[in-house]
Amino acid sequence: MDSAMEKLNIDLDKHKHKEWPMSKIRSTFIDYYVNSHKHTYWPSSPCVPHDDPTLLFANAGMNQYKPLFLGTCDPTLKMASLKSAVNTQKCIRAGGKHNDLDDVGKDVYHHTFFEMMGNWSFGDYFKEGAIEMTYKCLTEVFKLDPERLYASYFGGDDKTPADEEAKAELLKYFPENRVLPFDASDNFWEMGATGPCGPCVEIHYDRIGGRDAAKLVNGDLPDVIEIWNNVFIQFNREADGSLVNLPAQHVDTGMGFERLASILQGHDSNYDTDIFTPLFAAIQEVTGCRDYQGKIAPDDVGYVDMAYRVVADHIRTLSFAIADGAVPSNDGRGYVLRRVLRRAVRYGRQNLGAQLGFFAKLVGTLVDLMGEAFPELRRRQDFITQVIMEEEASFNRTLDKGLKVFEMYVEKMEPNAKFSGDQAHHLFTSLGFPIDLTKLMCEEKGVELDMEQFEAKMKAEIEMSQRAHKLKMSGGSGKEMVLAAEQTSALGKRNVKPTGQADKYIWNVDILTTVDACFLGRNETEDKSGFAPTMSSEDGATGLVLLNTNFYAEQGGQIYDTGMIVGSDGSEFRVDNVQVYGGFVLHLGEVTKGTFSPSQAVTAKVNYDRRSPIAANHTLTHVLNYGLRSVLVGDDFGKEGAPTIDQKGSLCDDTKLRFDFSWNGPISVDQLAKVEKECQDNISTGVPVRTLDAPLEDAKQVEAIRAVFGEKYPDPVRIVSIGEQPIEDILAQPTNKLWEEYSIEFCGGTHLENTREAEQFVILSEEGIAKGIRRITAVTQEKAREANNSALGFLSRLNDVKTLVGGDLEQEVKKLTNELQQISVSAVKKADMKVVIDQLSAQVNAEKKKAAGAKVAVVVSQCLAEAKRVGEAGGDKAVVRVTSLVDGKLAKDIFKQLGKECPSVAVMMLTVDDAKDSYSAFAGAPKGVAVDCKMWVGAAFKGLGGRGGGKKDNAQWNVTGRGTVGDSEAKAKAF
Repeated sequence: MDSAMEKLNIDLDKHKHKEWPMSKIRSTFIDYYVNSHKHTYWPSSPCVPHDDPTLLFANAGMNQYKPLFLGTCDPTLKMASLKSAVNTQKCIRAGGKHNDLDDVGKDVYHHTFFEMMGNWSFGDYFKEGAIEMTYKCLTEVFKLDPERLYASYFGGDDKTPADEEAKAELLKYFPENRVLPFDASDNFWEMGATGPCGPCVEIHYDRIGGRDAAKLVNGDLPDVIEIWNNVFIQFNREADGSLVNLPAQHVDTGMGFERLASILQGHDSNYDTDIFTPLFAAIQEVTGCRDYQGKIAPDDVGYVDMAYRVVADHIRTLSFAIADGAVPSNDGRGYVLRRVLRRAVRYGRQNLGAQLGFFAKLVGTLVDLMGEAFPELRRRQDFITQVIMEEEASFNRTLDKGLKVFEMYVEKMEPNAKFSGDQAHHLFTSLGFPIDLTKLMCEEKGVELDMEQFEAKMKAEIEMSQRAHKLKMSGGSGKEMVLAAEQTSALGKRNVKPTGQADKYIWNVDILTTVDACFLGRNETEDKSGFAPTMSSEDGATGLVLLNTNFYAEQGGQIYDTGMIVGSDGSEFRVDNVQVYGGFVLHLGEVTKGTFSPSQAVTAKVNYDRRSPIAANHTLTHVLNYGLRSVLVGDDFGKEGAPTIDQKGSLCDDTKLRFDFSWNGPISVDQLAKVEKECQDNISTGVPVRTLDAPLEDAKQVEAIRAVFGEKYPDPVRIVSIGEQPIEDILAQPTNKLWEEYSIEFCGGTHLENTREAEQFVILSEEGIAKGIRRITAVTQEKAREANNSALGFLSRLNDVKTLVGGDLEQEVKKLTNELQQISVSAVKKADMKVVIDQLSAQVNAEKKKAAGAKVAVVVSQCLAEAKRVGEAGGDKAVVRVTSLVDGKLAKDIFKQLGKECPSVAVMMLTVDDAKDSYSAFAGAPKGVAVDCKMWVGAAFKGLGGRGGGKKDNAQWNVTGRGTVGDSEAKAKAF
């Protein structure tokens, strides 16, 4: 009977899997909102938010829509026109405020990687529409039993009233006993300490049913789980804690894909769904472990099932993060990924008996499982596998090094002391040693880890970074000089339009414009907006919003312009920084003369002399990008399976360009020389730099186009092409292979008109900054000339040094070796210079070796003559005052030869250093000679001071002051 019931349950499970496979769940959800409610399908953003420095990873579906919620979205972006949207977002919660890493594996519902299905409204519908769609999606589309659903809403507190509006809407669909009030910790969402926020409605599901589970809601129980959260973003939290109504009300919802799948497929555990079961099968195959049984401690003996869950979850996190542009490293999100990987490898090896390299073998299964929904996994499969393989191997090396340092720290600990948080911090920042592994090892040693000190150290580093950013943005004033939602909204209410920026591409022209707004800083005015009717030098750090501007605002890796804004009445504003928020360009600086007010006529004067090297650096960044592709990929570009070079970051300022790109392995000096030459040849040829604004979809058809991964581009988009043919011709023939010989990119930066204006190009350095990420730093124009002149000067000195010999050569080689590390010259030339210096160093060493050999021969001859005389007289100790200066290394070689030629006599050499006014003694006894050298030198220098020591067969002593050498010689002979 039992076996029959088991078979029936298995058959039912299979039926549910077939009825609601994970692909159908995704498509059903999206189709419901797109087809029935006219939402725009907006694809998931990368789970690595390259354009949001406040986040380690995308941890919620709303992350990519933050500019819309904050009112800072660039109006030229397609996103700015969204009214409502739907998607399933890739999310990672492993680090930062939202961190589930340590809970994964311990239960059957936590994940570090998960999908968040959601729908959003940007000023379109609000609570009534959102709640109705949510309820009908669950009950009519997914056919969930309404009797098992519960709803919670914000019940209010002493600061904020209850959300009676949401309650009224919920009562249209739920009985009153299943509409439950909760406090802010459960039902009020906030982006941070300040900023957009609002009450939320959560839908909960009772897995068991047939009971009143109201008291179990929000009880953190696996049987009654939250499945959908509807956030109503209607307030802005001010710095004083008060709430202000937002100018536009938004809806942000999120439903856990894995949780819904477990319900629809009839499982109590997310890990029993078809999202994970193929991964478990692959884990069993590569490890040879028993099959997954879904147990949790204490029933999970040996933590085998916990290890299954950890490994399956973590391969998802690593694969998606690497596919989206992150790699394991020692800081930020890279460190989090390194920790995730090492946690998986440790559980796999310790609890599943896996062999080194097992983890990377799981990538293929994950790609087969999820590659159709997320094609980026297929495109990056080889790279993901390679990164994980290399990281697995390096983990072994890190373990060995970290274990030694850990043991050293423990040995030095005082009894009952805590393991220092500072030392734990050093272990993971300098050695990449995971903090959870340090904690585990401390437990094994019976030592408590000072986590409070460790976390304080981490917090201090983060706060230091944040302070530096705020200081930069405030011009050192301490003010909050940014335009947030309330500022952009206030500008809109004053009928201020986004700043006209077309003139930023014009060179050497001052433009006439008017002041649209004077900004003193957030919360610096009575109404908290920061906008004032006038501003003067007494206001300190301030900002101007203009009708039109020719200043470039910092973005896309290019630094801002600086200059002056001059009023028609002679007033002056010094521009030190330029930023853009939601299309409004904020010129930051100080009033240096007179006053400014809205509607005032002004002239905007950019410092074009400063912009020139910035533009040169930006244009040559494009040329460098093309040069790397040309040299490293060559004719394989565009072919299936060919290596790729993707931009991973850049910085262009007035002193240098810095370019980060994906590439596995170091770049040889020969390859770097070819890249540098290609860039310089491009300058010498004088290639036109062309720009054109084009429809985004048309521009994307150009096969040779280079776009930055994860970047959002406006529509129309600006194309920058470095090549002879007009961009119109390129757009007309987007698949023409000729364009592969051009540098063609989407770019909104300022550029030269011709590459010849860059004058010269020098690569200063090339280095690896993370797994699979390289960085090149280079210079153009005057900085490049300086680098080339420095190289010529250094080469000239190298040629002069070649004529030297002996001590003079040695001294100069030391100087040049130190200077070579400091000077800014071509990395290629520096490598060639190092070869020459290494040759000169080898010459110095050969000369020293030859001189040492000659000195040894002279001293051996002196000592041998005396030793033989003593031996022939029946003695066993010879004392010799040698004529050459001897050190410990030479003494060792001398005694080695003496032992061969006169094995029956111990010898003490006395050697005088006139320059230092000191002398030394070296004593050595061949094997079998009954002379205690340590006692011998002790007797020879008794009462004479100095210091020394040694062993029975060899010893040495040193005394400052040559005057007593005769005394020690006499005592040595008398011993």
